[in-house]
Amino acid sequence: MAGRRGRVVITYGTFDLLHRGHVNLLRRAKELGDYLIVGVTSEAYDRQRGKLNVRQSLAERIRNVERTGLADMIIVEEYEGQKVEDIERYDVDVFAIGSDWKGKFDYLKDLVEVVYLERTRGISSTELRGYLKLGIVGTGRIARRFVREARFVSGVVVDWVFHPKEARARAFAEELELGVGTGDWDRFLRAVDAVYVATPHPSHYEYILRALEAGKHVLSEKPMVLSAREARELFALAQSRGKVLLEAIKTAYAPGFRRLIGLARSRAVGRVVHVDATFTKLVEGGRELDPNQAGGSVTELASYVLLPMVKLFGTELEVSFRSLRGGSGVDIWTEILTRGKGVAGTGKVGLGVKEEGDLVIGGTEGYLYVPAPWWQPRVFEIRREDPAKREQFCDVFAGDGLRYELAHFAQLIQQGELESHLLRPKESVFLASVIERFREGHGVDWLV
Repeated sequence: MAGRRGRVVITYGTFDLLHRGHVNLLRRAKELGDYLIVGVTSEAYDRQRGKLNVRQSLAERIRNVERTGLADMIIVEEYEGQKVEDIERYDVDVFAIGSDWKGKFDYLKDLVEVVYLERTRGISSTELRGYLKLGIVGTGRIARRFVREARFVSGVVVDWVFHPKEARARAFAEELELGVGTGDWDRFLRAVDAVYVATPHPSHYEYILRALEAGKHVLSEKPMVLSAREARELFALAQSRGKVLLEAIKTAYAPGFRRLIGLARSRAVGRVVHVDATFTKLVEGGRELDPNQAGGSVTELASYVLLPMVKLFGTELEVSFRSLRGGSGVDIWTEILTRGKGVAGTGKVGLGVKEEGDLVIGGTEGYLYVPAPWWQPRVFEIRREDPAKREQFCDVFAGDGLRYELAHFAQLIQQGELESHLLRPKESVFLASVIERFREGHGVDWLV
């Protein structure tokens, strides 16, 4: 084909809600050769690779690309590994893709020239009609991961970051190819529809409050706040302003966890009586162990282990703790004991003690078992007294999982729903109350 049609270039994308950034990428790809092939992802392949919230059908997205007049041929990408076959089948010379995928497709360099095309920054609000314009507050590790995950959520543009030290915001924006990094809070808010709060725990309340008062939707990292009073106040404000406020506990929105909870509530293992969940990791220092930044195992990880208990047992639970204090003064291991009417739960969290991170949901007719890391659920089993009656379930858990919370947040806004059924305000309030109880020393037995 290259001999007959000159230098052949191929590129791929979903091309949902086509905007100037897409068109510029196609134009730059076209300029690399004489003949441009565009691969448009199928619905099935998007689901398989964890691309979420795609709003237009495959036929509509193909028409979007056709209307640009830049594609000489349009093909459908249907499965992992197809790129290699397409390159060989169509005798391709150049593979081109956006720079936000830099390094991802270097394995193709044995076959073709690989070019990463710089993305278009600072697209106007008019051009982004139909998109959720989301800005990030904070420039730490989780914010970096969030930017990478956001590219898998269609209909969302993350192009703005705020940090009170503007130099840090600008450096973050430059590194991650965002349009604007600023220390001007008002300028930041004018540009966005919603904010993602990814700052140290003690600052969450103030940023959420200021964003809601400015009429913005808010997705906040966990723990959303450190007291039940603050949580109730913020949810009431969000409701009064007609805005979505959602706590970003990624597991709550993951397909596998939703299926797991559905099975448990459907009495697949009889009446659920006990939940045992563990989440530990080894941390040597930094914010997680800093008492001045609300560090410690409970503030960092309790939201996860309490999540299945809250979803299955509700929020009317008694809570107590057994904890081990580390050198910095925060807990490096805590066992959280919950108790309700006819039910009980055990959650273990640690930043200096390592244990098996699995989940067991015990019922009167068997139990659900999720192997480590259970908070990234991909495979789980129903185990019964008779081993022959075991059942295994598999679900996709793509990337870091942050895309699931973002996709759900975007869907709530698009559909005009203020409350999520996957993590209700009263459940977030309960989680905050447990963290508050621990921090105030109520029901805590310190191991010596």
